[in-house]
Amino acid sequence: MAAHRQESNAPVLRTIRNVPIGAMQISDDPNEVLVAYGLGSCIAVCAYDRVARVGGMLHALLPTDASVNGDRPAPAKYVDQGVPLLLDALLHTGARRHRLIVSLCGGACVIPAKGFSDILGIGERNILAAQEALRAAHLRVHAQDTGGDAGRTVKLNMVNGQVTVKTLARGERVLIAK
Repeated sequence: MAAHRQESNAPVLRTIRNVPIGAMQISDDPNEVLVAYGLGSCIAVCAYDRVARVGGMLHALLPTDASVNGDRPAPAKYVDQGVPLLLDALLHTGARRHRLIVSLCGGACVIPAKGFSDILGIGERNILAAQEALRAAHLRVHAQDTGGDAGRTVKLNMVNGQVTVKTLARGERVLIAK
């Protein structure tokens, strides 16, 4: 008598791992979903290797560290330092540079005062800094949802590398499919 396995239609429970402002998370756990909530002018850089099944997300606040002091306790807070940090961590965890699927989200102009956002331009500067850092790392952006005036929540599903973006106006949509 052959043993037979019964397939379950029960949903797989996923562990949500928050990626707070100024932080980075790396995972190779297929049951995890990395999430950056409420991206305004911040930028999230997501990268995933579908062969190694490892990915990560950077949630950077500012394009560069303009301080003159050499102490940098939170390099993931800055795009120019965080992108190389993300890449190094991914490569150390088994990813290969040529297989990384990269996406960008955020960089909105969420300051409502007329003219004020043009002075700072943090969102736009974050987008440009991320694009430049990725270019310097010889990585291509495969998809992005950046700019505008809406906050976003971005998710990176570790089981398949799917990236979704949610805004109040558009709801949730797939940015990078599985």
